[in-house]
Amino acid sequence: MPNRTQAPAIKRISSLELPKPEVFYLENGIPVYANNLGTQDVVRMEMVFFAGRPYEKERLAARSTASLLKEGSKNFSADQIAEELDFWGCSLGTPFNLDTSNITVHSLRKHFGKVLPIVADLLQNPLFPSHELSSFIRRNQQSLKMDLTKNDVIAYRKITEFIFGNDHPYGYNSYPETYSAVTRMQILDHFNTFYRSNNCIIFLSGRVDDQEIKLLNQYLGNVLQSGDIPYVPVHAPEKIPGKVKIHNPGTIQTAIRVGRHLFNRNHPDYKGMYFLNTVLGGYFGSRLMANIREDKGYTYNIYSSLDPMVFDGCFYMGTEVSTEFTDKTIQEIYNELDKLCQERIGEDELDMVKNYLLGNFLTMLDGPFNVSEVIKTIITEELPITFFEELVEVVQSITADELRDLAQKYLRKEDMWEVIVGS
Repeated sequence: MPNRTQAPAIKRISSLELPKPEVFYLENGIPVYANNLGTQDVVRMEMVFFAGRPYEKERLAARSTASLLKEGSKNFSADQIAEELDFWGCSLGTPFNLDTSNITVHSLRKHFGKVLPIVADLLQNPLFPSHELSSFIRRNQQSLKMDLTKNDVIAYRKITEFIFGNDHPYGYNSYPETYSAVTRMQILDHFNTFYRSNNCIIFLSGRVDDQEIKLLNQYLGNVLQSGDIPYVPVHAPEKIPGKVKIHNPGTIQTAIRVGRHLFNRNHPDYKGMYFLNTVLGGYFGSRLMANIREDKGYTYNIYSSLDPMVFDGCFYMGTEVSTEFTDKTIQEIYNELDKLCQERIGEDELDMVKNYLLGNFLTMLDGPFNVSEVIKTIITEELPITFFEELVEVVQSITADELRDLAQKYLRKEDMWEVIVGS
């Protein structure tokens, strides 16, 4: 019997390795990255199309297409799709990201072949019904009107708009009138242009083998044709950062966002900034939390975040405080940036963050679906297949001097946009 009076020994994580996927190709050329992992007879399939915001001809065309795709096809109405999925215990989603539009299926392995005909018909014969488009527009207009009363939403929208520019796919904001301008013809054009076999990648995970590959080929191997995909130039404008205050009367708290233009995961400094961001505000024991929440008591939550996308990226810090603490909070944010630029991080803090991140990496490898998410990021962002192991190595080996150099390079006060929204 184990001795319950003694805690188990603490063991340092020495190495982590991402399980490498097998790669197959359907008859129409779509690559399939498959991971046969796990002990449960479940399957997850995700079709990824490079059909997000950077590829739009008209604003909101990408999001509208993804949202309405599962609202009916030639052979399956929206109600029939819901009934079939419910009967077989499957789920079908069409999540939209800034860069990609996806189709996700979760299923018991024995019922995987039951949901694929629905996916195939949605891709071959989508309807995009006009009445569903009208409902989609109304729902999002109502939701947006509510969101635009919230300081934190306004602050995030504004700082990304200032960082990237209002004409940039990562920077433009939608308004009720933007939704009103969406038409069914725009959606059909977006679908026909970008939902192509040579613009698609499939990620398959769970208990999978040749049987699931055969099912994919049977139902999805002939549903899409290849075609010319328009070149997408994406460039963020170089702008001098500034400070912006937005008056929103009647609100109790003030939302603060401080941030700057940065880069995507392909940049050579990304891995080091990933670590530095964690030190600053990327976990509960971060410096921003320890100072502004725990010591000063100005806020309940404060954080910093790296947002890497396929073509670009940004960094920002965010919090909400009572109006009387706004100036003091901003000053303390800059104080923390200055400390990272001027002082070396102590060994105890360095070790703590390393152990925290290594533990996080373990959760990324916990289960087949999590592994598939990591692989999806690597493949869709055209990273080397060894990216995960390289990130682990940087976390294990990075020094205080390297982190101070990165802070001096990317965390200077004069490079930061500042957005304040409140009364």
